[in-house]
Amino acid sequence: MFIGELSRRTGVSTRSLRYYEQQGLLRPQRRASGYREFDESDVATVRRVRILLAAGLNTDLIREVLPCMADQGAILAPTCEEMAQDLKDERERLSCAIEQLQAAHAMLGSIIHAGEAITARGGRNG
Repeated sequence: MFIGELSRRTGVSTRSLRYYEQQGLLRPQRRASGYREFDESDVATVRRVRILLAAGLNTDLIREVLPCMADQGAILAPTCEEMAQDLKDERERLSCAIEQLQAAHAMLGSIIHAGEAITARGGRNG
């Protein structure tokens, strides 16, 4: 199938599919005319890539773990022990990022609250 058909079947834009190819996540055959030709397994590969992107992984890590991913219904499961550790490390990185975002969110809330208090006092005194 050509890239347009893969896009239609996966719901992923042709631009994203080209990006996946550029990142080494897809490896379509090339015809003499230069057209990309994908096979049925690429539909499943795109689905796996989308799941891993939604899980917060970057394309470099996806390229490493993708060969060790097996479908387990609607989710994926690592089949290589060393990849499971990479995923645990990535989850820890995400946990730290979440904590930092929560702290920033709380700080911003305090700043907004302080600003509202000043504005409210200024309105009464004016």
